[in-house]
Amino acid sequence: NANMLNDGLVVEPNERPALSEAYLSPEGTARLPGFHVCVGSGGERLLPEWYTEKGISLILSTEIVKADLPTKTLISAAGDTFTYQILIIATGSAVIQLTDFGVKGADAKNIFYLREIDDADKLVEVIKAKSNGKAVIVGGGYIGLELSAALRVNNIDVKMVYPEPWCMPRLFTAGIAAFYESYYTNKGVDIIKGTVAVGFGTNENGEVTNVNLKDGRVLEADIVVVGVGGRPLTTLFKGQVEEEKGGIKTDAFFKTSLPDVYAVGDVATFPLKLFNEVRRVEHVDHARKSAEQAVKAIFASEKGTSIEEYDYLPYFYSRAFDLSWQFYGDNVGDSVLFGDSSPTSATHKFGSYWIKDGKVVGVFLESGTPEENKAIAKVARVQPPVDSLESLAAEGLAFASKI
Repeated sequence: NANMLNDGLVVEPNERPALSEAYLSPEGTARLPGFHVCVGSGGERLLPEWYTEKGISLILSTEIVKADLPTKTLISAAGDTFTYQILIIATGSAVIQLTDFGVKGADAKNIFYLREIDDADKLVEVIKAKSNGKAVIVGGGYIGLELSAALRVNNIDVKMVYPEPWCMPRLFTAGIAAFYESYYTNKGVDIIKGTVAVGFGTNENGEVTNVNLKDGRVLEADIVVVGVGGRPLTTLFKGQVEEEKGGIKTDAFFKTSLPDVYAVGDVATFPLKLFNEVRRVEHVDHARKSAEQAVKAIFASEKGTSIEEYDYLPYFYSRAFDLSWQFYGDNVGDSVLFGDSSPTSATHKFGSYWIKDGKVVGVFLESGTPEENKAIAKVARVQPPVDSLESLAAEGLAFASKI
């Protein structure tokens, strides 16, 4: 039997990727119970009764404000005390807000951050209320790209602002980004690079009216969505467990420096066996798989048996407009672009390999079939040697399909 404390939430655990994708489509295809945890990887729909059937107490609307790990005690905002034998820390990340930096007017109405279902619901309401309105998206990462597409599909005028020289700079090369920026521009998204939002204007109702940019420009806005990153929620456990690289340090079974405390998902800094280093990964795929590994490890230790070490292949994906990309492995070393990366291409099928020490260590593919996506995942796992970057670029996707 287990207690599951859903830190402050009023709904059952759910998958966040849908919030910036199908949830905001005009048809609203993604709604609970359609995207409970692990539905996205083929799991069951975890309705409230599922927890009861499995002997899990799901305790909602309960925020833990103090964790005393030496005494195995958790205290809620309401003053309730919970004790545990084994604790799994799955607190995830919180969005970085512009109010954190004292940006003028950043607390105005209709400035949104997308993290919870509540945020998505409010955004859906305002999209309906501000039909044919103007939106400014602050940030050029996942949220920026997915929300820009979602708002355009809803016939909102969209401007996307970010300081970097191209979108998704943590993953995309300049060549990959050039396709998406041109594609988005053709869809009517106005991309403004190399500057940041420094203030917001408001009307008498406290609603946002414009966005002031560092370069002096002023953009009209009925809706603002901010996606400038997140930070792992580890504050409750500071000084009580060992930390590394901004997260809670774990072993290959997600056990922390305390034997009865595990950490999974965004907050865990774990050994990434494939690259022989420790890393923290912010993605739903790792969140699911690390949780599964921790639970298997807990059961194994109770039975006195052992399980395999976590051997994760980093995986990221996104869907927007009629596009869909997948990436596996590591985006380090030299990169080569292959396929047809013209923004007006009929198929949009193109990708990139990353090569380090003569081996392919990462692969990106836009508009791949399920078979092709499996092939690029295999390449990233196997890390085959390559003769030359030129031959790899010329061979393109055929290189992956023969591995």
